[in-house]
Amino acid sequence: MMKPVTSTPVARPDEVRRHNRTTLLRLLHVSGPSTRATLATELGLNRSTIKTLVDGLAEAGVVEERVPRPGRGAGRPSLLVLPQPHAAVVLAVDLQVEHVAIALVGFGGQILGRNSWNLHGRMREADEVITHVIESTTVLAGDLGVQPIAAGVSVPGVVRRADGYVHEAPNLRWTDVALGERLGGVLRIPILVGNDAELGAIAEHLRGAARGSSDAVYVSADVGVGGGIIADGSSLRGGAGYVGEIGHMAIRPGGRPCYCGSSGCWETEVGEAALCRALDLPEDTPRGAILFELRELGRDPRAAEERLSEFAEWLTLGLVNVVNLLGPQLVVLGDLLTVLPDSVVKSVAAEVRRRSLVSRAVGGTQIVSSALGADVKLLGAAEAAFEMILDTV
Repeated sequence: MMKPVTSTPVARPDEVRRHNRTTLLRLLHVSGPSTRATLATELGLNRSTIKTLVDGLAEAGVVEERVPRPGRGAGRPSLLVLPQPHAAVVLAVDLQVEHVAIALVGFGGQILGRNSWNLHGRMREADEVITHVIESTTVLAGDLGVQPIAAGVSVPGVVRRADGYVHEAPNLRWTDVALGERLGGVLRIPILVGNDAELGAIAEHLRGAARGSSDAVYVSADVGVGGGIIADGSSLRGGAGYVGEIGHMAIRPGGRPCYCGSSGCWETEVGEAALCRALDLPEDTPRGAILFELRELGRDPRAAEERLSEFAEWLTLGLVNVVNLLGPQLVVLGDLLTVLPDSVVKSVAAEVRRRSLVSRAVGGTQIVSSALGADVKLLGAAEAAFEMILDTV
């Protein structure tokens, strides 16, 4: 009996054009100015197709073309295509335990303007934070003469990605906050609320130390500890967006109680309070004093390794577990871990490579510090917003 003939759906020309346009926009947004020739090579399209796409974007004011500086090569140079920041602007919000930062970010990743404020007392309450974010965004947008068309929000907690519902942000004392709905209802733009470590991983993957790595883990150590995971070039999100709570791996039986209800969690040994104990500082020491102490300690590598030996051992143990479980090519250390003395980071990295079966199998997982500094989660929030709207620009 003959098998029935099946046909493969053929994409319509308008769908192909839309796909090519969006792919071109993403490349320009992440990689920055590129010549037409480079765009054709990177996208695998012929030059006439690139010309049609770029001409349309230039007419719409999304890109600008310039003749590049004269080079030594013969022939007419390929035109340089530059993203225009004001063609698409998004709001990025980085909500942390002690402060909030907002920024308006243009197409291409340029920060057009920013504002920040400290959180204390009632200012940490969800109603106060939401009100201040809305008011500050309105003022900043008015000052810059732009309007955001989407927003990304970074939150240190467990977030339902579908609607931005914050189930729990314990260090903020938040529980069951409909953050996405409340911000979107006033700002009238699409809102994506994400876990801070996940958004940090996205920023590092697109613009930081993990650029070019298809498998990476971003480890964020602040008051708490979280992880963002890039797997096969994409963010790993798990069911409903709940993934990356690596700070709650139970690594020390009978260890310190954790706010999550368990005890001996990794973050009780490598979070901010643990780092204070390692430095012989009170656990409520201001952040600036902790950073100063770490930088001073970095001047003496031998003293740094001795004084932070126990902290480094717990950091190593957790990272060995992370590497064995996820098998990343690269681990990026963020937040307070970026200020650890270089000698300590190198020692931890060597121990992880020695003690991790998976690290040895993949040729040695690299462990580096974040390249984006304090803006990493702000930039990650911006990228989450652009992901929603680039195909509409």
